[in-house]
Amino acid sequence: MRRMVARVPRMAVICAAVACLNAISWSLLTPAFEVPDEPDHFAYVKQLADTARLPSSSSEDLSKEETAALSALHYEKLRLRPQVRAIETEAEQEALERSIASSAREAGSPAAGVAASQPPLYYALETIPYGLERGGSVLDRLALMRLVSALLAGLTALFAFLFVREALPAAPWAWSVGGLSIALAPLLGFMSGAVNPDALLFAVSAALFYCLARAFRRGLSTSGAVAIGAVTAIGFMSKLNFIGLAPGILLGLVVLTLRQARAHGRSAYALLAIATGLALSPILLYAAVNVLSNHPVLGLVSRASPWANFKLTEINYIWQLYLPALPGTASDFPALFTARQIRFDQYVGLYGWLDTPMPGWVDNLALAPALAIAALCARSLYQGRGALRSRGLELATYAIMSVGLMVLIGAASYQHFPSIDAEFGQLRYLLPLLALLGAVLALAARGAGRRCGPAVGALILVLFLAHDVFSQLQVVARYYS
Repeated sequence: MRRMVARVPRMAVICAAVACLNAISWSLLTPAFEVPDEPDHFAYVKQLADTARLPSSSSEDLSKEETAALSALHYEKLRLRPQVRAIETEAEQEALERSIASSAREAGSPAAGVAASQPPLYYALETIPYGLERGGSVLDRLALMRLVSALLAGLTALFAFLFVREALPAAPWAWSVGGLSIALAPLLGFMSGAVNPDALLFAVSAALFYCLARAFRRGLSTSGAVAIGAVTAIGFMSKLNFIGLAPGILLGLVVLTLRQARAHGRSAYALLAIATGLALSPILLYAAVNVLSNHPVLGLVSRASPWANFKLTEINYIWQLYLPALPGTASDFPALFTARQIRFDQYVGLYGWLDTPMPGWVDNLALAPALAIAALCARSLYQGRGALRSRGLELATYAIMSVGLMVLIGAASYQHFPSIDAEFGQLRYLLPLLALLGAVLALAARGAGRRCGPAVGALILVLFLAHDVFSQLQVVARYYS
């Protein structure tokens, strides 16, 4: 283990430290439970830590202790009401502390809202800080649990840097552009500064991209197959959204195995068996436990599946959730360009309970640097088109992983359509692809040429830093001014 840690590049450690500190800043600025679904995720951890049992209901009937804390925080008045301010005066703070101190301590509730159907790994990890602060209040436990998510943000940035290093080995100076930009991404800091399994999903996905890039560059070894299988297994135990990456992972493993078989014969197929066996082990174990317990094979996941009533009309909806409607098709999002109004504007800034956006003029202003980065990235890809052709199957793997995740999100969103246009149109659901964004930013810096590239890379970092700082100030203005 010491040898492995010693081989981690210093810049990767710096990226991890920056991302961790950034997420901690967000955890301190964002009021308790003012992150999407954080009350439900806290309830899941509480139930698991207090009773050693998983939640069994998706209702919102949370424990009395947590409900009392939410009431003392004026949660219902503050949530989704930008005109209402959080507790900020000393008198309000004292009233909050008295209310929480007088509330009865109670074991967790079997209800955990939308979190109930999620796999348990992240929540099991969060029981550690929960147990360390068991004698404290709900807010004490929440604050400590948020720090664990912040540590996971550090892992996300670390593996994003390592992925860029493997994917773009010829441009060492650009690696830090990709890694540090991801570390400063405000949406990563916001989500990883809260109790939410997305924090673990982001880290595992970035690690998986790194493992695949390393195998494509150096060949699939036994240790590489074990790493890909193990990381995939962790991903399946982290959050259901990880399932969307599975088709691309399988394609990558097949391609890598066939390449290895040409050089080393049929023994390479054992590597495919090792990786897939490890990857599927948690799913098979979970299914076996449910069968023996006379529960549905996939437990609560069976009821949460977006494929339960799949219809052909979903294809049109999923397409339009990301791209303009095709000619001759019905418009599910009339007068709305989803790539701009949903995806891009949410990346520019949408925090709190999705009630803290940036001003409209900021969204418009952000288009200029975004288009410049896209143009520089395209220029870099055009200049390296020869290398792209030789790495077509690797790029296809990343593309299928991306499309699979987008289709899964779209299918889940379609379950709420048309009563809700884009229930899961939030950009945070695409953050498992952060490693690819790091590569795009590194390519953009390269696209500026050898002379201007480092300066452009520095400008990209300044842009991300400014974006992060002003996003935090926007949250401060929303809740405290």
